[in-house]
Amino acid sequence: MPEIRDIAPPMDVFPWPWWVVALAAGGTLIVVGLVVFATVRALKRRPGPPPPTPRQIAFRELEALRPLTGKLPPYDFSVRVSDVLRTFIGAQFGLRATKQTSPEFLASISGAKEFSDDDRELLARFLERCDLIKFAHIDATETDSAELLASAIAFAQGARA
Repeated sequence: MPEIRDIAPPMDVFPWPWWVVALAAGGTLIVVGLVVFATVRALKRRPGPPPPTPRQIAFRELEALRPLTGKLPPYDFSVRVSDVLRTFIGAQFGLRATKQTSPEFLASISGAKEFSDDDRELLARFLERCDLIKFAHIDATETDSAELLASAIAFAQGARA
């Protein structure tokens, strides 16, 4: 009878020693950590959106006033529209529009090359109507408020610089 051989001992089929596997795993973790660190750092350094321009701020505030045209008393509405437009002019052109009376402001822009004759005329009519409502307390209507808002928007759209 042929001789029966015993079962062969188990063979190690894993091709690398344990220390090579540990070294590869550690290297992979270090690389992944560096990639995550670099990504987070790049995202933090990325600049945010640019701040809004004076024109964008003015449009946003004037559009916010549009639904209030008939709800606010004309006096309050004219004060708000005037403040928005004067703040826009101060920020856009570097003038002290919020600190001057209407005649002082109109005199200060009379020779300014940033303003066309049409701009000066539009501002003069706008400020005159605002002053009549604010200081002379004329009886103003919702239509007057809508015209003030339209004038302010028209100036903000047409203003250069």
